[in-house]
Amino acid sequence: MARVTTTNRRDALRAGAGLVAGGALAGCGTGPTTAAKSTAARTTPESAMNSPKAPKPPKSPSATRPAPAPRAYPGQPAQITHGPRTRPRVALTFHGQGDPAIAHTLLDTAERHGAHLTVLAVGTWLDEHPDIARRILDGGHDLGNHTQRHISVNDLAEADARKEITDCADRLRRLTGSIGTWFRPSRAPTASPLVAGLARQVGYPHVLSYDVDSLDYTRPGAAAVTRKVLSEVREGSVVSLHFGYEDTVAALPGLLTELDRRKLRAVTTTELLS
Repeated sequence: MARVTTTNRRDALRAGAGLVAGGALAGCGTGPTTAAKSTAARTTPESAMNSPKAPKPPKSPSATRPAPAPRAYPGQPAQITHGPRTRPRVALTFHGQGDPAIAHTLLDTAERHGAHLTVLAVGTWLDEHPDIARRILDGGHDLGNHTQRHISVNDLAEADARKEITDCADRLRRLTGSIGTWFRPSRAPTASPLVAGLARQVGYPHVLSYDVDSLDYTRPGAAAVTRKVLSEVREGSVVSLHFGYEDTVAALPGLLTELDRRKLRAVTTTELLS
């Protein structure tokens, strides 16, 4: 049996140390050491280590669902001026053009009062402000056709009058999937027989007129607009108002408050006739 001396023990320890060092060096060629792995974990962004793709937000139903289409109302005339006189409802209808900020203010005011409007939009206005169509529908309001350029449609030749109606209908269809629920002639309270017939051909069974004219487009002041409407409105009334006028913005809150006091609910024309 070999005798272990102090020198032999020292040599054995040195040899063992060499083996350990060699094993550590060999490990560098096959992968990172524990320390290296720890450092990588600290410096690699968490998103790179575990980065599932974020799910795409679902599309808003209003962005894909087509808007309501026109419908026929049996028992109603070809040109509707008012709804049933036996129910406490009225329809506030707006000619849609002008400063979009005013339009948004009027829509917001109506919604705060729990009211819904009917907007007859001009095609060129929709071209300039395409987002307004969905804003109107998303607020629960009716949206319809008020010709493409808001010119005196009753005075046009047949081909030109048809184009005014169809061009606006095309804008509405492109933006909402529907030609809108109503047609109202521009620059006239009622449609000529020719224009009414053209509207039917395009897809509007009725022309929407009105029995109360606010005259807000004459800029008489908010108080005058309110007095004019409240002196004439009653069950079933269809009221003509306009986007684009500050008097209308100022008049609407008081008008809605007084309608509420009279137990007259402001609804869309579709609801008025349904």
